[in-house]
Formats: sequence, C-alpha cells, structure tokens
Amino acid sequence: MNQNPGVFGKKLGMTQIFGADGNVQRVTVVETGPLVVVGKRTQEKDGYSALILGLGERAERKVNKARAGAFKKANVTPKQHVKELRVAADFVAKYEVGATVKLDEIFTAGKFVDARGVTRGRGFTGVMRRWSFAGGVGSHGTHEYFRHGGSIGTNMTPGRTLPNLKMPGHYGAETVSVLGLKVARVDAEKNLLLIEGGIPGSKNSLVLIRQAVKKKTKNEK
Repeated sequence: MNQNPGVFGKKLGMTQIFGADGNVQRVTVVETGPLVVVGKRTQEKDGYSALILGLGERAERKVNKARAGAFKKANVTPKQHVKELRVAADFVAKYEVGATVKLDEIFTAGKFVDARGVTRGRGFTGVMRRWSFAGGVGSHGTHEYFRHGGSIGTNMTPGRTLPNLKMPGHYGAETVSVLGLKVARVDAEKNLLLIEGGIPGSKNSLVLIRQAVKKKTKNEK
C-alpha cells in the first residue's frame, strides 16, 4: 500500500504546455484544493496514522446530523468530498485539524507521482472493444460473424465452457492506478497540479495523487 504523502482532487481535463526546452508537454490538470484537514488518526488512539481531508463546500441543509456533528467538532464548514489517506506518523504530526494542506509542500516540478482514478464506464461491450479481439474474417462467405469472439468451448472433454474466458460484458468503471507519472508544474495559488500524461477517469471525476512508491528522481536515493 502506498502510504506516501498525497492529495486528492478533481480532474479538469488535458491541455498542453511548453517546457523550458521549448518542447510541448501533454499534461492532465488536477484541481486539488483547497484541502482542509477535518480529522486525524494516530497510532496511539486508532492503531494507525492517517489524515482525513475535505474538499469543496457543501450546504449545511444537505448534511446529515452525524456528519454535521463531525464537521462542527473539527470547527470546519461541511465539505462535499471527504477522504482518509494513510500516511506516516511524522507527516500527520505536521497538520492540525482545520489546517489547509498546501500543494507545494508535497509536490514539486520534476517529481514522480502515482495517480489513481475510476475509468470511464463503457457499459456492455463486445469482445473487440473490451479485449481488442481481431474479429472474424470478412470474406469467403462470412456473414453475421464479423465481430464475434470465436469458439468458447471444447468437445466431450471437458464438455463445458471453461471459466475466465474473455467474453462480452461490462467494460470500464473500475479503479485503475498509473505509476511513475512526472509532475510538470505546480500552481499552489490556484491549487492546480499539472501531470505529464493521462490519468484514469472522466472530466470532473475525483483522482488520488500520491508521491511515487517505486520510481524516484535522480537526486533521491
């Protein structure tokens, strides 16, 4: 489990910027704030360490009594999205309940991050789109079989369709992580994080961004 410091935010979409060398960089823009600490988990009290972060404002009339009481106890306004991130105890100790997490304290340009999001749902799809099958031949008298998957069973032994065969079905809408993406730019004032490459998820969907668990920059050991 990646327990490196991180944030979550809203994926605004993709654009392009020019790097210092003049080359075009394709980046994904993530709006990550302002993130407010609405709660903490400590090793002494809860058995693990974590930060509970809130993003976006929510009307008080749309919050149930249990959540409203938790926000009131933390002395913060109700938040639209709340997520708990497990991190190291020393990182939790840096923040008090009600504090705002600053983006430039966690990420800098050139660092590598891991991104996690829920892919776009495609509904019920066939094998050509879901599994990239080639499809059937398009000549020699073939008809009504161009996009089929071919044989799925056997003869008398075992006389049944084996499990886990690639077939049509629900495609997309699953959690996917992309590791080792590079941070192109950090705009702490506007709470924007620009990351090279694509991130799973549709526009305005929530994505989780953490410091990379595998890949490191050349200056790091």
